[in-house]
Amino acid sequence: MKTVSQEVQELSINSLESTLTKLSNAYTSMTEKGSNTALVKKRRDAIQVGLESLHDVWRDIDFFHNKEEILQSKKVLQSIVPSIEKQLAKAKDGSPQKTVNERRLIALKLAIESLENRLV
Repeated sequence: MKTVSQEVQELSINSLESTLTKLSNAYTSMTEKGSNTALVKKRRDAIQVGLESLHDVWRDIDFFHNKEEILQSKKVLQSIVPSIEKQLAKAKDGSPQKTVNERRLIALKLAIESLENRLV
């Protein structure tokens, strides 16, 4: 995995933790309303695996997922990237939304790279 600064590591971890919290809250809310939660659950679980992979690489915290979980998570994370890129293209320079999405995109790409390295 490519070397990134401590700052990028912290921003990426924080971004994925924030995304995980938002997805977890959405899952709970949707479950209570009886809505279909399949997509939110899939994304929440993939973010969790990606976050745990980065924690293992950067903070030496054990990672316990099998090859199938890693592959599925990588695919789901890759499917999120285009929507983040579209949001970035629409965001105004210097806006908080642009900053959040730039950090999220970097974090997702690093998580994907980390998961790919586990499949080699």
